[in-house]
Amino acid sequence: MDTLLQILANGLMLGGLFAIVAIGLTLIFGIVNVINFAHGEFLMVGMYLSYLLTLGLGVHPYVTAVAVAPALFVLGALVQRFLIQPLMNARDGHVQIFATVGLSTALMNLALLIFGADIANTPSYGVRSQVQLGPVRILEGQLWVFGAAIALVIALQLFMKQTTTGRAIRATAQNRAAARLMGINDKFIYILSFGLGAACVGLGSALVAPLYPTSPTIGTYFVLIAFVCVVLGGLGSIPGAFFGALIIGLVDALSGFYIGSDLREAVVFGIFLLILILRPSGLFGTKLNLSHVSP
Repeated sequence: MDTLLQILANGLMLGGLFAIVAIGLTLIFGIVNVINFAHGEFLMVGMYLSYLLTLGLGVHPYVTAVAVAPALFVLGALVQRFLIQPLMNARDGHVQIFATVGLSTALMNLALLIFGADIANTPSYGVRSQVQLGPVRILEGQLWVFGAAIALVIALQLFMKQTTTGRAIRATAQNRAAARLMGINDKFIYILSFGLGAACVGLGSALVAPLYPTSPTIGTYFVLIAFVCVVLGGLGSIPGAFFGALIIGLVDALSGFYIGSDLREAVVFGIFLLILILRPSGLFGTKLNLSHVSP
């Protein structure tokens, strides 16, 4: 029984890690309606920034979040304004996807050029120490990531429901043309939303950096799993991305223990294919769940 509890705890902690990446991804899709294939590279950029700030300033890597998240917000806003926005009215909507794929490749190769292929290890400052919670042991950093994922979901839900800007974002996500007629600057909303999605992954990157080695390709794995979480939860649903990530984390941990670590990714992506076939809208609703954010 203790072994099963430990596996479940590991799965939930892993799900929290996936969630903090998936939330930003689904936020961008739910509002801007663009699948950002460079999202993993945003994570990679944030992890390198956290690594450099930690070494350069000698601060705890979690402290770097106060600089990394705003920096990623600016990066996301610039990408939306100068790369995505000029393509918004293109006849073929796939052009936007190709643009993010190109951006992903460019950022990855830029990181290879600057840092090389060597792995960068951010000082952990104790976040790898284990915390005993009854019969299970969890890394301190995993608890911080899980708590941050919950706080992020709650904060975004409150922001979307309680603020004027949040309501404008929801209106734009629901019907861009109608929102424009009501005086909402949809272009600004798209820039803001893309920046917020990038800032979410910026927060996540500062939390993940001391737990995982940083490399130019680190974002590839996380973004693939994040896509599975987003599809499982329902494209555009922030709570759906969170709960989808928890489910995928549990599946990953259970399959890794009972089936084999070599096959756990096959199980995860097998579930991804089943979701696409049986319920393309995901487990938590429809395409634009941001238009009816739950209380």
